[in-house]
Amino acid sequence: MIEIISVRFNERGKAYFFSPNGITVEKGEMVVVETAKGLEYGECVRSNHHVEDEVVIQPLRPVVRIATETDNRSAEAGKEKEKEAFDYCKEKIAELKLEMKLVSVEYGFEGSKVLFFFTSEGRVDFRELVKDLAGRFRARIELRQIGVRDEAKLLGGLGVCGKQFCCSQFLNEFHPVSIKMAKTQGLSLNPTKISGTCGRLMCCLKYEETAYEDLVKKAPKIGAFVETPHGKGSVININLLRGLAKVRLEDGNDTTLKAFTFDELDILGGKGRRAEYITARDEGRLEEAGFMASPPPVPVRSLENTQAANDYGNYPSPGILSDETPDELSYETQAAETPPGTAEHNKAPKKQSWRKNKQGQKDKNTKDKPHIIKADQNLGEGTPSHPAPLEGAKKKKPHYKRRKNRNKKNNG
Repeated sequence: MIEIISVRFNERGKAYFFSPNGITVEKGEMVVVETAKGLEYGECVRSNHHVEDEVVIQPLRPVVRIATETDNRSAEAGKEKEKEAFDYCKEKIAELKLEMKLVSVEYGFEGSKVLFFFTSEGRVDFRELVKDLAGRFRARIELRQIGVRDEAKLLGGLGVCGKQFCCSQFLNEFHPVSIKMAKTQGLSLNPTKISGTCGRLMCCLKYEETAYEDLVKKAPKIGAFVETPHGKGSVININLLRGLAKVRLEDGNDTTLKAFTFDELDILGGKGRRAEYITARDEGRLEEAGFMASPPPVPVRSLENTQAANDYGNYPSPGILSDETPDELSYETQAAETPPGTAEHNKAPKKQSWRKNKQGQKDKNTKDKPHIIKADQNLGEGTPSHPAPLEGAKKKKPHYKRRKNRNKKNNG
């Protein structure tokens, strides 16, 4: 373990480690430290603390002293010179018609060096500019080209989130950001929505990248052919944060999308596997192709629950025995087990229809109508799938003919 302090030379700069050299420095105090460029004036952002030896890069520079009043006045004078140097350099750039943008100026603590930061799309010949600056300030002049991200860090500002730039607040280094991160997180690939003020991809895309990568490993891909508790289907959409996948089922006539958790899905393959399943299902050789038939579960309802459901507009599957009333068949089953046109068939309970009268109350429609249903697998063997209608039953006209007759009556 080694004792160090953290010092930052400007408000938005990186913090560096220095040896306290036996001096106890409090957080927020200004200090004068020794660097490779000479003496520098900075702020202590973390007081004396210990870190592992591997973290520190040797040689570790020492702290010369805690800043005095003279040091503080010298630093303030340097701030004033920076403003003057910025204005003068900007005038010279316009005079020489150089394709560069001046961003910031830093004056050395000892006044022997002036550093100019600028941005440019290409190489710039600024030899004439350096001569003019050196003759004006009588110091060593250094021009350093930076990128647009460094420019945003030096200038600061507000991002699209309404807060200050992350790079100007707490980011010490710029991490690489790629368009793949936006795809992994399911963001829109519109450049105006995923780019920051600097014109590059937002740095915050890196923050949750690790979490999204772990979620992607557990999630099926869009278009995957999966096995669900309700049958086989294809994945249409994925919500990584909620852990849900929308699946379009392939079994039966249900074409609605249903949501399942990632743990409920068993991936069978991709689009090719789905095509094999559809072909095998149409040809009736699912077992030969390696598929297991998985029809959706059929709900079991009693006659009483079925009638109540019909009153409220829900029509469950008819002809199913109930666990509560095992000896009672539904009215569809009784009607289907008696031959049509016989007295037993006429005595069988008929489906009751309801309608509302003008007062908003329900009245029972006493008119008997034949109820034709398809044969269910729980019905007896030999039951016809489409029982013949009763004798004398009128066949309804198509809706367009009924509308035509209605229009004639109204016009007549």
